[in-house]
Amino acid sequence: MRVLPRTRPVLLPLLAWVLGLALLIQNTAAIGERVYLLEVDGPITPVMADYVARGIDEAARNGAEAVVIRLDTPGGLSSAMDDIVQDILQSPVPVIVYVAPEGARAASAGVFITYAAHIAAMAPATNIGSASPVLIGQDGQPTETDDTMQRKVVNDAVAKIRSLAERHGRNADWAEQAVREAVNITAEQAAALGVVDLVAPSLDALLNAVDGRTVTTSAGEVTLRTRDAEVVTVGMTTLERFFQMLSDPNIAYILLSL
Repeated sequence: MRVLPRTRPVLLPLLAWVLGLALLIQNTAAIGERVYLLEVDGPITPVMADYVARGIDEAARNGAEAVVIRLDTPGGLSSAMDDIVQDILQSPVPVIVYVAPEGARAASAGVFITYAAHIAAMAPATNIGSASPVLIGQDGQPTETDDTMQRKVVNDAVAKIRSLAERHGRNADWAEQAVREAVNITAEQAAALGVVDLVAPSLDALLNAVDGRTVTTSAGEVTLRTRDAEVVTVGMTTLERFFQMLSDPNIAYILLSL
């Protein structure tokens, strides 16, 4: 009588292990090809800064390829702007700031946030600039200040934006003009002057254009794999939206008056 080799008890666990490993690799690859999208639409406030920090942290935890901040802002508080800039600079995940959709702007604090990005992009028919600091009083309106204080505030802003420009190889002279003279330019002019890296008509076009680029994050050099990546939108929570509404200068002034 012939005795068959006892291979089945060994092969079944081995097959299950190989199948599990293949599923793990597949799931890891799927997670690695995700791009997280944050919508920064409105004034730059502490609420908006917390939202951006949460989105970047979530993207880092889930191994995202990049974070895209779709930006449309008239500006906001310098303290909140500083928090967002620091979160971008310290992010292990590449952060792309995309001034969009058409008709959007990156004004005042938005210029600093754009300059802080690992990759800066704009949609057609958008603009960037007017980054001169303005001191705001308790009534929410601009206040007069002495020349010495004004020079200190402006020079601090100039040094800050020039350091961001030099870090990412962008146009530092124009950035200084945006602070000192409140200059403003279109998307096409910004790309030509080296203020931003590219103009992209859509988010898909942007992700395809930056695919394969290498940027330096807090974790080191990262080569982007964004072509055909899944876009995961991280929205504000209901509470964040409520407090962001209350942070609007017009609404805050009305509430203060009441």
